[in-house]
Amino acid sequence: MRINKLYTAALLLAAGCSSAFASDGTTAYNWLNITSSSKIYGLGGLNISLVDDEIQSADQNPALLGSEMTGQIAVNYMRYIGGSNFAGVKYGHSSGEHGAWSASIQYFGYGSLRETLPDGTIVGDFSPKDVSFAGTYSHDFNDRLRGGATIKLLYSGYADYTAFALATDLGINYYDPERDASFSAVLANLGGQIKRFDQAYDRLPFDIRLGWSQTFGNFPVRFSVTAWNLTKWKLPYYETGDGTTDSAPELKDSFGSNLFRHLIFGADLVSSSNFYLGIGYNYKTRTDMATYSRSFISGWSLCGGFKTRTFNVGLAFAQPHTGATTFMLNLTMNLSELIR
Repeated sequence: MRINKLYTAALLLAAGCSSAFASDGTTAYNWLNITSSSKIYGLGGLNISLVDDEIQSADQNPALLGSEMTGQIAVNYMRYIGGSNFAGVKYGHSSGEHGAWSASIQYFGYGSLRETLPDGTIVGDFSPKDVSFAGTYSHDFNDRLRGGATIKLLYSGYADYTAFALATDLGINYYDPERDASFSAVLANLGGQIKRFDQAYDRLPFDIRLGWSQTFGNFPVRFSVTAWNLTKWKLPYYETGDGTTDSAPELKDSFGSNLFRHLIFGADLVSSSNFYLGIGYNYKTRTDMATYSRSFISGWSLCGGFKTRTFNVGLAFAQPHTGATTFMLNLTMNLSELIR
């Protein structure tokens, strides 16, 4: 059937685009793990404990959304692997004294692919895409504890075939302002498909995540560690070797390897409220995208930005391997400040 070729080709491309964030290859919808925040992308691609005043920082933990972000509208653009282009917009507002809500749309386009029949006849081109429509609500339980939930309607269109899914993120955050310490937990991507492409059922990448961020004394750097893929301990991978014909791939499945493939490290400069710089390291990205000719900076990412009273600009850069350079741009405006 033509659907099998189209669906397989589109999934391979989507999987290639999100392989740095895939769990174990047994789920679809791994593009859900790609952040829309340039700051989070620069801090390793995933951070659920970063307490900030920008609405995009609540990207992967609804409990980080707060009334302090009221009136913010943010747009993002990302040039990703394989000619893919991602973009989106998000708006947030307060809800009473202790709540906040946001609405967003994210578009994931994977470029153009050849459309073929089972016998190999080319009948045209098609552009696979995924779209997420999301709504988030958060609530302050007290001065230090906040919870939140996000509901996402997911649309996928590959040529003439479409699918829909429904997903939910549940998060909680505890923040101690005296120590500038933040602790978070998230249940990500709960849900399933409500309309399939064909007879096959594709699972969402459900995940349990824990996060910690903190500064120490007067040292102007905030450190973050995020643990993810906690539903499965073993995450083996193959080391590809040096590229010679007699260099066979070697399976890596040690305790240390599995441990570090669950952890993402980040550090950002917090010496000024007007600008920031950050660096992240994702060992899983480095090993998933490993080739004998990979870039030295594979697995590393960088971000930076500046802020004014009415708008913020953020940029991020990463190079998973020598053939893939990725950029992300965030622009945020505070409408509440503009209309004053």
